[in-house]
Amino acid sequence: MAAQLAVSALSGAGFEIIFGDLLKMVLIVLKNNSQFKPSLERLQKMLEEMAPNIKRIESFNRELDQPKQLERLQGLMSDGKDLVLKCSKIHKYNCLKRPIYNKKLLKLEKDIRDHINIVLQFQEVADTKEILVKQNWTLVGVNNVSSGMKQLSNQVYSGVTQLCDEIVKLRMTISNGDRVDSSNSNIRLAGHIVLSAPGGYGKTTLATTLCQLENVKDKFKSNIFFLNVPKLRNLTVIVKMIFQHKDRQLPDFQSEEDAVNHLERLFKQIGPDPMLLVLDDVWPGSESILHKLKFRLENYKILVTSRYEFPSFGSTYKLETLNHADAVTLFQRLALPRDQQSYAPDQQTLEEMVKCCRAISSSHFSVLDCLQSTVEALNDNVVAKECFMDLGSFPEDQRIPATTLIDMWAELYNLDEDDAIANLHELSDRNLIEVLVTRKDANEDDGSYNEHFVTQHDLLRELAIRESNSKGIEHRKRVILEINENKIPEWLTEQNELSIRAKLLSISTDETFSSSWPSMQAPEVEVLLLNFQTGKHSLPEFIERMNKLKVLVLYNYGFVPAEFSNFRLLGSLSNLKRIRLEKVSIPSLFLTSMKWRKLEKMSLVMCNIGQAFNKSTNKISDAFPKLVDLTIDYCNDLEELPTGFCDLVLLRKLSITNCHKLLALPDDMGNLLDLEILRLNSCIELTELPGTIGRLHKLQILDLSDCLSVMELPEQIGQLHNLRKLYMIECSSCELPSSVTNLFHLKEVICDEETAMSWTRFKPCLPSLTIRVHKEINLNWLG
Repeated sequence: MAAQLAVSALSGAGFEIIFGDLLKMVLIVLKNNSQFKPSLERLQKMLEEMAPNIKRIESFNRELDQPKQLERLQGLMSDGKDLVLKCSKIHKYNCLKRPIYNKKLLKLEKDIRDHINIVLQFQEVADTKEILVKQNWTLVGVNNVSSGMKQLSNQVYSGVTQLCDEIVKLRMTISNGDRVDSSNSNIRLAGHIVLSAPGGYGKTTLATTLCQLENVKDKFKSNIFFLNVPKLRNLTVIVKMIFQHKDRQLPDFQSEEDAVNHLERLFKQIGPDPMLLVLDDVWPGSESILHKLKFRLENYKILVTSRYEFPSFGSTYKLETLNHADAVTLFQRLALPRDQQSYAPDQQTLEEMVKCCRAISSSHFSVLDCLQSTVEALNDNVVAKECFMDLGSFPEDQRIPATTLIDMWAELYNLDEDDAIANLHELSDRNLIEVLVTRKDANEDDGSYNEHFVTQHDLLRELAIRESNSKGIEHRKRVILEINENKIPEWLTEQNELSIRAKLLSISTDETFSSSWPSMQAPEVEVLLLNFQTGKHSLPEFIERMNKLKVLVLYNYGFVPAEFSNFRLLGSLSNLKRIRLEKVSIPSLFLTSMKWRKLEKMSLVMCNIGQAFNKSTNKISDAFPKLVDLTIDYCNDLEELPTGFCDLVLLRKLSITNCHKLLALPDDMGNLLDLEILRLNSCIELTELPGTIGRLHKLQILDLSDCLSVMELPEQIGQLHNLRKLYMIECSSCELPSSVTNLFHLKEVICDEETAMSWTRFKPCLPSLTIRVHKEINLNWLG
């Protein structure tokens, strides 16, 4: 009964889904397989004990971007599910594998327990560390983490006292609602507080640190809702996120008012338990949202962080700016090695330091002006500077797929992909972006960036937009259009049919958008980005006249795959070379009406493609005869590849990953004679590779990691004479044929420890082969 309750409680989103899936898998295998019963029961008990901690992690991190802290925990739980599934497939008479897997299960149980505890402890310290750096406090000493707990050294300068004062005041505000005397003003600390300061001052980190204080967590428990509220996030989306946070079934809201009524009923059900709603990074124009979230409920408090004050909403708490002395000290601490921090800089250096420090201490626009110098340093690399400004084309606080940027830059600036990638690294090296990698064994040397994502601080995004908008609309290189609540910008409505010369057009809409598009002429556009949230959407009619369009990105950052009422319009794009569709329902006419004769690259991510692909009688090769690079990722309704798939004879890169219902590959796979890279990782129901794969003589990289149902490789695998790298992580159940000794050019096999044992016996016949064991998750990453 306890197990059932734990599974039920963990049916929500994010980590809770992954954690719940792992627990469900353990229960299923326990029921049907007794040979690992003691180890699985230990694992079950630990998971049930840790369930509240997982909810705590999910509660705190649902809206925060902390992949470095959390991705390994997520990977550990996902790998754990795969391990338990593999245990279920081991025959009871296989005495050799049973001890190995028992050992793996025991290690998994220990690693998950330790990892959850360390993440919980580290989060509190990490947030405190971040805010110390951002608001003029420096962290001098961090002791060892052998016990899993970091302790801050006392050797920090006087700003710590101010930080403590800020947190104590906010804590008293949130916890008690009493009157506290601020150095700026006497603030009435009611149930609605606005934490206000210019961008980059550390509002978010101060709010997150507050939420992690023990007495705050003790009071509000699992009822701390931390939500980011960028420009295009409306009230209905916010309500949906709160419902997901509480693992409640998502209602079909008929209107914004209906959503608010459902939320009030939910909060009344939660009450009288205390509730804290934190709305982070709220923009002007959102004050009506704030007022609609006010409910007459006891023990219900709202904390808003914003660059703006919203005086009619509640009490305003202003973060103090840095004084000159502390700003200079901070600059020295961050810019100079520790042994040189007492060094007195020359006059010119001091003047530059003072300029930056004054900018930090003054207005928002002064901060942007200070950051401008970083961009001007790119003047010697004009293309890299243009690439930086392109980053403003994406919605605020969204991760940008690196492959999307590579596609854009390759076509806009006539670059090959290696040069486009070089610009990505250039921006990263200059700290203008952060590149995140989501797959633990991702290798850039393979030329694959499908697991790479880019994030950018909102101040740098604003700087990119400001630079892009410095010219009149008719003369801009890129036009960035944001439509919130169906409010079309005046510059677009002032003319009957505006004509722009831009090569890049980005349009972002929110969930309220009615698909009533303004009229526009954009004959020079080569890259079109449509960022949207609605479940039902329509394309702008003017897309038919974009005769020079080369790159199209449809990115849905809503909750469900979107349906397009006029998808057929895309069939007119005769010069299209690259397309990325994310979270889109692709209709059956996809293979009949889309005749993209020049299309070279297609990426379908989290799309519903079954209607277009499964049992289709239309040949994909007729629609896309020039296709050389195809990615299908997390398309969970894909069961088989469409008719004529293997007639895509120019295909060089094929990536079909995380498609859990794909059962088989076409028998004529060997017709793809130009194929160089084949990735099939995490297609867990795929049972075999066709024998014709041996005809892929140009194949250099093959990825079969986490293909758990592939029990053996075909004998013809030995005919892949140009294969140089093979991924086989978590493929220990896969038998290797003797023909692998013919893989003379195979340089590297990346695999788990058990699969490595299978390859070791062939090592004498393959002297150039390196067997690289993919390491288990290392808890020292926290240090």
